[in-house]
Amino acid sequence: MADTPETGAETAAPKVSNRVLAQYVRDMSFENILAQKGITGDTQPEIKVQVNLDARKRGVDGQFEVITKLNVESNAKKSGDPMFVIELEYAGVFEVKGVPDEQMHPYLLVECPRITFPFVRRIVSDVTRDGGFPPLNLETIDFVALYRNEISRRLEAEKAKATEN
Repeated sequence: MADTPETGAETAAPKVSNRVLAQYVRDMSFENILAQKGITGDTQPEIKVQVNLDARKRGVDGQFEVITKLNVESNAKKSGDPMFVIELEYAGVFEVKGVPDEQMHPYLLVECPRITFPFVRRIVSDVTRDGGFPPLNLETIDFVALYRNEISRRLEAEKAKATEN
């Protein structure tokens, strides 16, 4: 008996599965500049956070490493003197199945960082607290907006390059 649209066998989408195989800190640096230089006066902080994402296919079929790169700088609001700097690369190894090839790039750079972000937030909070500052609790990152901004930036760069040639 042949499958017909009424049976749903032809229209069924592949089931998407995403399994976290490992998570780890690839690289981390914390510099307490305030303690090193002995800055005095008003130390009300101004925090700047930069986030970059990277995804790589691993040797095993369906496995990917997704890296969240975070750079946090804290400067005194009035003087602009640096207080601390955190550089963190946090990686997750994921086994992803059922995602069409044309949707894999956005899936890896949106869904996978959403899974690892609570761990990144916790590390930043612990490191700032252990470094002598109040714990820095990062706000939730909109990875969809981050992805769209990066795609727009790349398209603009390509247009600019095409007009130069």
